[in-house]
Amino acid sequence: MSEVRQNIISTFCRRPSVGTLGRQIRVRSNFFEVLALPTQNIIHYDVTITPDVPPALNRKLFEEFETIHREEKLNGIRSVFDGRKNIFAPQNFPFGDAATFEVTLPENEIVFIKRTPKIFKFKIKKTGEIYMDELHRFLQGRNSMTPNCLTVIMALDVLIRHLPSMQHVTVGRSFFTKAGAQPLFGGAEVWQGYYQSARPAQEKMLINVDLSATAFYESGPLVQIVTKILGRRTPDDLRRGITDKELIRAEKTLKNLKIRVIHRGEATSKRNFKIVKLTPTPASQTRFDAGDGTTIDVASYFAKTYGRRLSYPFLPCAIVQKNVYLPLEVCEVIEGQRHIRKLNEKQTADMIKFTCQSPHMRANKIKQGVDILSYRKNDYLKQFGLEVTNDMIVIQARVLPVPTLQYHPSSREHTFQPRDGSWNLKDKKVAQGAVLGSWSILAFGSERDLPTQSIQAFIRELVITCQENGMSVPNRTPPIMHTNPQGDIEGTLKTSWLYAGNAAKAQPQLIICILPNTGVPLYAEIKRVTDTVIGVASQCVQSRHMMQAKKQYCANLCLKINVKLGGMNSFINPSQIPFITDRPTILMGADISHPSPGDPSRPSIAALCASMDARASRYSAAIRVQTSRTEIIADLANMVKELLKTFYQTCGRKPDRILFYRDGVSEGQFAQVLDGEISAVRAACMSLEQTYKPTITFVVVQKRHHTRFFPLDKRDSDRTGNCLPGTVIESGITHPYEFDFYLQSHAGLQGTSRPTHYHVLFDENAFTSDALQVLSYNLCYLFARCTRAVSLVPPVYYAHIVCRRARFHAKDHWSDTESDSEGDQGAASTFAVVKPELQKVMYFM
Repeated sequence: MSEVRQNIISTFCRRPSVGTLGRQIRVRSNFFEVLALPTQNIIHYDVTITPDVPPALNRKLFEEFETIHREEKLNGIRSVFDGRKNIFAPQNFPFGDAATFEVTLPENEIVFIKRTPKIFKFKIKKTGEIYMDELHRFLQGRNSMTPNCLTVIMALDVLIRHLPSMQHVTVGRSFFTKAGAQPLFGGAEVWQGYYQSARPAQEKMLINVDLSATAFYESGPLVQIVTKILGRRTPDDLRRGITDKELIRAEKTLKNLKIRVIHRGEATSKRNFKIVKLTPTPASQTRFDAGDGTTIDVASYFAKTYGRRLSYPFLPCAIVQKNVYLPLEVCEVIEGQRHIRKLNEKQTADMIKFTCQSPHMRANKIKQGVDILSYRKNDYLKQFGLEVTNDMIVIQARVLPVPTLQYHPSSREHTFQPRDGSWNLKDKKVAQGAVLGSWSILAFGSERDLPTQSIQAFIRELVITCQENGMSVPNRTPPIMHTNPQGDIEGTLKTSWLYAGNAAKAQPQLIICILPNTGVPLYAEIKRVTDTVIGVASQCVQSRHMMQAKKQYCANLCLKINVKLGGMNSFINPSQIPFITDRPTILMGADISHPSPGDPSRPSIAALCASMDARASRYSAAIRVQTSRTEIIADLANMVKELLKTFYQTCGRKPDRILFYRDGVSEGQFAQVLDGEISAVRAACMSLEQTYKPTITFVVVQKRHHTRFFPLDKRDSDRTGNCLPGTVIESGITHPYEFDFYLQSHAGLQGTSRPTHYHVLFDENAFTSDALQVLSYNLCYLFARCTRAVSLVPPVYYAHIVCRRARFHAKDHWSDTESDSEGDQGAASTFAVVKPELQKVMYFM
């Protein structure tokens, strides 16, 4: 790539003039203005602590180091530490450019680290000065984001987090407090956390403060925790002993948990341990060598040595090191240990309840967090000269006009403007109805559980609803078949497919599967077989919904079935999306889904979805499996080529313009993704024709951020207290000079809505702020499977769904739970490809 070309790509798009469309309003946002930045340069030191230990322990050591040396060796200077390698100070340390110190570890910490010496070495070395004036120039848009600016922002981050991380449990960028903790099912509890991050904005720095929540193990008697893990009310409920299955469950949850023992009196009660495993036998039957050639069981030993008769001799013991067995009742779980294991369904539901807070409640809790942080009283901030306001920032916003939606001209209400981001299908017919002629029903359950009569009643309601909403259903009585959900799923789906074809004397179009539960395994196998083996659209229905057969539910099914068969549900008045309708234009949305952190052997999946018509209502998808956790889409060029060919076959024209929305990229990866992926899109175009060079706009779409908006005036909020759909913000909290904006395009259902952050990295289509904001907002009304405006543009939303679906295309290789196996290194080869006949329709809906 030439030097000039490199330069265009690595400096991202500058913001065109600010948008003016829509009604002006004011909103609060969870950012707090930095009133004063350090005036002096910040000194950066590198620290090496040996031996190597986790950040939480490093912080304890640093605290000890400061306490001992602050006055004498450090001259009273308060420096801040990131828990790993970096120390930042407001002035030079008196000991010169380098020094080595020794720090003694507090006694009660020693047990958690194997073979840890009590004395640690601190090697501190000056790495340089960080210049503040460079940051000021960047905030004013006078120079680019330099490595020096990045280091200043990192130093400010460390500075605001230093004191909370010393005083509270810290996870990532959040600190957590036990105050107001709520129990989760099974011995866990959820703690309230506060996230903070230093963010650059136009001509100022801001501190972003938000709520977070994470699960911790409950502290207190280990017996109580085990009782809760096993879903019992009291330890007495376990008198009959616990089964092997329960033992495995408890052991899996407790492994590596830190405990303290309480049977040795006050003086030695600080003795701490980690649970390695549980004994397979109860305390009364767990024997060990007494040291005199005889063996003794744990219960008798405790009675003899400590005069303590065990209350629960029928429970197992915790093994904390070789041949050290502790009865559960003499152990206490130490507070503040994060619950890293995957939460079960009940725990997840409790967690959602805790985190789901109305905008008003969330704003108040953030205010409480700022009070806990108390920036004004923080001695570290004072020494650096950093001042932060206690009030949330108030910024200008606009509410964009609502687009006009269009359904089939024969509908009673065929053009209309939705209100509050949602509408229904009453009096409307889909823009282009598909014909459903050859289909069958497969019920996973016995005739007794899923009576044929109930299924027929449901089919009648579904057929009537589909016809009312503009689909054509010539075959109203599809064949019904019952099967065992534990049986040969692939075989029965093939039989059901044959039934459909034979009954209608035509190529089968759809299999409706009635499922007995919401479990993933059956659903996953159905999708694997129908998508990759048979090549037929499938629609899953939960039996409880089938039994009720409500009109609204059937209408939602109709929307999904129609697009799966190649129909179109609705479109926007062409005059409101001129960028797409004036000239042949393709919208593309890309996403990568990575396996869970506990499963490094599974691959990542990349999906690309692209619009296939001038109404941006029909989409086609391409999928690739690639090396785990790589951020760049490896085979993007071929994926783009595939979809450009499909566009040409569908429309008879090559697109003149490409608008590419890319999900799943963090700020640090912008340059890398842009360089790699723009080149791939260009290469795909040129491989089709050497002179083919459509204009490209590349926009990163982010949902994983901590920005929230709170309307100032009740008139500017919806019924949940959130901002109205179409609220756009592009000043006050956005980048100092690059082209980015926040758009809240959906109506809130519950809790506080999260806006979507759009960041334009590259633009050859000369978008104005208004044009891109309105286009992105209007597209959110075209998500095919619901009658609501959604929170992010459909091409990306579809790519996200396709990634999730593709996980099911691996035979025996998907999982909705934590993996305990080492995994299959050749995982990629087990993923099957979607059948060609489905690739051109929206089978994934």
